[in-house]
Order: sequence, then structure tokens, then C-alpha cells
Amino acid sequence: MEGLEGTLAELRDTFKSGRTRSVAWRKSQLRGMIEFVQENEERIFQALDQDVGKHPVEAYRDEVGVVAKSAKLSLSCVEKWMAPRKGDLPLVFFPASAQVMPEPFGVVLIMGSWNFPISLTLDPLIAAISAGNAVVLKPSELSPTCSSFLAENIPKYLDPKSIKVIEGGIDVCEQLLQQKWDKIFFTGSQRVGRIVMTAAAQHLTPVTLELGGKSPAIMDSSSNPTNMKVIAKRIVGAKWGSCSGQACIAIDYLLVEERFASDLIDLLAKTIKQFYGENPRESKSYCKIVNKNNFKRLLDLLKDPLVEASVAYGGSVDEEKMYIEPTILLNPPLDSQIMTEEIFGPLLPIITLDDIYESIDFISSRPKPLAIYAFTRDEKFKKQILSRTSSGSVTFNDTLLQFLCDSLPFGGVGQSGFGRYHGKYSFDTFSHEKAILQRGFFPELEPRYPPWNSFKLHFIKLAYAFNYIGLILLLLGLKK
Repeated sequence: MEGLEGTLAELRDTFKSGRTRSVAWRKSQLRGMIEFVQENEERIFQALDQDVGKHPVEAYRDEVGVVAKSAKLSLSCVEKWMAPRKGDLPLVFFPASAQVMPEPFGVVLIMGSWNFPISLTLDPLIAAISAGNAVVLKPSELSPTCSSFLAENIPKYLDPKSIKVIEGGIDVCEQLLQQKWDKIFFTGSQRVGRIVMTAAAQHLTPVTLELGGKSPAIMDSSSNPTNMKVIAKRIVGAKWGSCSGQACIAIDYLLVEERFASDLIDLLAKTIKQFYGENPRESKSYCKIVNKNNFKRLLDLLKDPLVEASVAYGGSVDEEKMYIEPTILLNPPLDSQIMTEEIFGPLLPIITLDDIYESIDFISSRPKPLAIYAFTRDEKFKKQILSRTSSGSVTFNDTLLQFLCDSLPFGGVGQSGFGRYHGKYSFDTFSHEKAILQRGFFPELEPRYPPWNSFKLHFIKLAYAFNYIGLILLLLGLKK
């Protein structure tokens, strides 16, 4: 890419100058980010509507509000986060002191996603700024309006010598990944995540991969009818209320006891109509499918004859508007693509079980999901879910809230990704924790007579076993 090497050279020179390390620079950039979202709120809404059809309420909840909240938290905490903290030392090291000092990695690459093209691009940027890095920001080309908007406006609010926005498609991504970075943060699919990780390995670059996976919801039938109405609303909101299911944290499939499935489908269908009307095609609260490729992929999943036969609600499509109705499927084949690949769309398979406890083996026999949502009042069942499954997060009796909570780490495990961010965890993700140990030159007594050697060995063994005799060890001059 023409000019890429010069851009990176400028960023490296800026970082080497120490410009991005000061608390004043970090705070000024965070204030700039806050001003950016406040002054451009309506334009962001318009860009999101054009790219993915998001209603302003959804756009503020999932995009603008997330960025503003994250920037304000970082602004209030960055000075505390970047301060060295005292390290604990065993007594055997006396006299000595220790610190752990967070330092920025250097020049980092952030690759955003198309489904949340503002928040999942700018939230990692806030973290990288807070940690004192220089940044190249690569918005997703699949959200072209948002990408152009960021490229045009970010330099007006943030330091253009330290933060660069680079647009482009697959060819640009390939050229960016060929460069040597000090850290790469990627949000997207598992397929592209493997490409990013392979490229990073060439330079031993640390990576954070925020991927996806098949995040299940478990529906225990022990709830009373009042709770069931609430649960249905939370399931519908988590599946179709966030970019029409085109979200890594959306419910991918639902596990329920067979005897309860019919009532649950009726309740979900009623709730869908309550949220989106009799004809969701006309609803302004329901996002479109992002592009023709993703529409075709979802249509192929749905048109598998055995999958199509399992449709229990919905199923209508409009290729011209790239619309797929909220669709519920009952027991599609477990070896079909819809049950082996992440759906990333408005299709919800329901899998029935004889006993809800079987859901634990069902989930643990598959790749580790980004999230597990379990609706249950059974404390024993909760403990088994926590102890016998592995996932990026577990949320009981609600959905999606774990993503919005800055005091909890957000990230995957296994194929759903690795690394974590949000709040202080974001700062840590873009920082290296450098250990600092300081010692003096006294005391330094060392007898040189051979008979002492056996005593040295015994005292060293004791020192490792009992740290409190370290002082005696040093005073006797047994340190080598």
C-alpha cells in the first residue's frame, strides 16, 4: 500500500518520542473521543442506519452510549491505572523493593467489525489510547458509511500524528497484516481470526482475538408463568434485538425440555409480534442483513430441506430488502450447518432434551462458546453449569448484560477467542506489566571456607521452604 510504510514510520517515531506516554496526552485524547461522539451523535445514527439499518435507540444503546461510557470511565481512571503499584517480595529478598509498572506496547493495529462498526472499533481504540499506544485503526469495509465517517472525522478530534485511520478491503488488510506490530486487536469471525493469528506469528506479535461461536441459552422449565413472560422477552431481545442476531453475543440456539417446547414457541412468537409488530418487515426496530453475501449464506442455511422442514415460526425472506423474518426452528438436524456453524442472523434453532441437565453434556461436547445464558432457579444446576462447561462468560436469568458491565472482563475461550477487555481489563490488554526490582549493596557477607558449603545448601533449602528465615540467611552471609 502506497504510503503505509511512511505512516508506520511516523507512528513509530511519535511513540519513540514519548508523546503518547504522558497522562496529559492520554486525557486529551479521551476528552477528544467524548467530544467526537457527543458532537456527531446524529451523523453516527445516520451512518449506522445506512449500513445496517439500526434504529437510533439501538444505535445509542449498542454503539454511541458504549463509546461514551467507556471514554468517560477511562478518563476518570487512567491516572490510577497507569501508576506503578507496589510488588510483594518474600523476606528472603530483604532489603529490596519491587514495583509493577504498566507500559504501552508501542504501535498497535485495531481491526474493527461491521456489525457494531462504531463501538467495536472505538472501544478498543479508547483502551489503546489509555494505555499510551500509537494506533492504526482499520474499520470494516463491510460498513462503508461508518468506515468513511470515522476516517474523515477521527483526525479532527484525535492526535493525527499518533492515531491513523486506514480504510480498504481485503487487499489492505493483507498488507497491514504483513507489517510488524507491537499488538494486534481483532474483532470478527473465526475464519479471519485464524488468518490474523497466522500473520501475527511471523513477527511473534501478541494478539487479542474477539471472535464468536455458538452461544447457547438454556431454558429450565421450573419458572412460574410470570417469570416465563420475562424470560421470553429477554430471549427475543438477545436474539433479534441486537443487529437482528448479527452479533457475537446473540443467542445462537436454545435448549429446552421437550414437554415445554410447544408452549415456549408460542410465547416467543407472541413476544416477537409484541416487539416488531405483525409484519417485522415494516418495523424500524429490526435491522437488515448487512449484505448480499451474508443474506445468501443465511438463506442457504435455511433452505437445507431438513432444516426448512423444522421451521416452527417465521421463515419468510425478501432478497431485495435483504430481510429475513425472525425465525424459530424446532430440532433441525444436529449435523446440519445451522447447528455446526455460527448462525449470525435471525434464525433460532430450539433443541429439545428429555431432561434439562442433559444440556450440560450437549454444550461441553461442542467448541467453547463466547457466552452461556441459563434461565433457572435451580442452584444445583447453576453449579453444574459453572463446573462442567467452559465459556467466555455465563449469565443467569438474563442476556447480554455481561457485555455492558465494565467491571467484568469480556472475551472468549478456545475457538471463541482469547484475551479480554472492558474497563480496567481493556487497559491491561494494551499494556505490558513490567516487573521492577531494586536492591541495595548491604549486607553482603560471604565466608569463603569450604566447611560452610554444606550449611549453605541446608539454609537455602530452608529459605525456600520458610521465607521468614531469609533474613537469617542473608545476615549469616550464605547468599551466593
